[in-house]
Amino acid sequence: MNAEEVFSVLERIKQLREKAGLSQKALAERIGVSQQSINKYENHNIEPDIETLILIADTFDTSVDYLIGHSALDHRIEALRACDLNEDEYTLLERYRALSKRRRQGVQALLEAFSDGDADTRDRN
Repeated sequence: MNAEEVFSVLERIKQLREKAGLSQKALAERIGVSQQSINKYENHNIEPDIETLILIADTFDTSVDYLIGHSALDHRIEALRACDLNEDEYTLLERYRALSKRRRQGVQALLEAFSDGDADTRDRN
């Protein structure tokens, strides 16, 4: 990585941490490194290794590509399937993608509860 790319990585880590409302210590505890390591990453003293980058990306539900400046997409990159969506479905999908990981899990639980209810209704008919 050149100096500009390193700066980008370190700035993105700090931005994501602050956006999540985490202290350096809290992030360090989540990914299993010292608070001093997080401080050194953010102050350009050392670079995180690939395993640490993966842990950081997972913590913030983003990708290593985003962390290293290889992608402008700030969410996890997943395989996509081609499908046709109407306007309402597309809007719902966009809103879902904008949610935090925790809120996505809540939506998924709600959908599962509704789907289970539909199965009960079908069984009675």
